[in-house]
Amino acid sequence: MYYVPEGTSRCGFYECRSCGTRFLDTRIGPKMICPYCGKQPDMEIGPNEAMPEIGEDAELLEVIEGEEEVVKYDTLLSLAVTGGDYSWI
Repeated sequence: MYYVPEGTSRCGFYECRSCGTRFLDTRIGPKMICPYCGKQPDMEIGPNEAMPEIGEDAELLEVIEGEEEVVKYDTLLSLAVTGGDYSWI
């Protein structure tokens, strides 16, 4: 599970088209490589090899601004992963 560091006031809320996972990331862009199912391509290629394709399957759903909002989204995603066990909050 990817969590944003404490004190983050701006992050992106993403959803992966391939695996359906939703996550927060401090990097913000229209698309990115999914940290769960995506792989970073190996850019060290030989002369007879094709350039690897970068599978940016995670799409930005929303930019979360404000430390309280980031904490709220992080908590909601944690609840979704734990199956709704909110006793730890």
